[in-house]
Amino acid sequence: MRERLELLSAGIPFKAKLAMVWVVIALIVVILFSMADFDVEWMIDHLWFITQGLPWTIVICALAIMLAVLLALFGALGRLSTSAVAQGVSSFYTSFFRGTPLIVQMFLIFLALPQLAPPNLPGLRDSLTLTALQAGIIALGLNYGAYMTEIFRAGIQSVGHGQVEAAEALGMTYRQRMRRIVLPQAIRVIIPPTGNEFIAMMKDSALISLLGSVVAQMEIFRRAQLVGRADFRPLEAFVLAAALYWILTTVFQFFQTRLERRLSAGYVRTTIKVTTQPGIELVESEPA
Repeated sequence: MRERLELLSAGIPFKAKLAMVWVVIALIVVILFSMADFDVEWMIDHLWFITQGLPWTIVICALAIMLAVLLALFGALGRLSTSAVAQGVSSFYTSFFRGTPLIVQMFLIFLALPQLAPPNLPGLRDSLTLTALQAGIIALGLNYGAYMTEIFRAGIQSVGHGQVEAAEALGMTYRQRMRRIVLPQAIRVIIPPTGNEFIAMMKDSALISLLGSVVAQMEIFRRAQLVGRADFRPLEAFVLAAALYWILTTVFQFFQTRLERRLSAGYVRTTIKVTTQPGIELVESEPA
């Protein structure tokens, strides 16, 4: 039976098979959705309110990923440094933020940070008292920066040591070598896993809802949680939130794929066939 199915499917293009699989999955999802007896009218009425959290989710992740990239760069340089101070600080940073849960880090920054200020310095206490949005962005940046430190370190080490030696022979300083030789080539290795971390960050941004926030700054999950509880429709609200997160990550995955292809141009080799005589083909490869 299996062999017959393989023979029947041999003549069907792969893209057609893939489309058929997606159609079957879509039908299953539709059937399960109809069986769940969702309040579709309620979902349509509250879709716009939940969707208004999309800009805040993007803003949170954009600011957090910028902080994470900055910390990861300095953390990676510290891990590769010959300075004991730089290695010690970067090792402690990565060990702590990779070894503790993200939600605990959020509450520590949100609640415990103001307690560090001395009682006789109320101005400092006010400065360390952050909003839920600020604490969430800082916690996300610190947490993902610790994980991305290893990504940046691997990207920097992927550059051939001979190129670094050649730059030293030309009299380049450390900053010039990193800026002109190492980092431009390391970006090609760093971008794909960094994009994956950003997509994961978009989903983890929902944890900020546990800290609380004002209505004007609520992200997707917090808005879904609010209207779901108010109207006793938590399942419908969370289904809408899940769909929005799925759409958001799909869009960013699309742009990430295009960016990776652009950065890999000149590194990926494709095979072409050159016909010299009837019946004789030579196979050559060239950069994509």
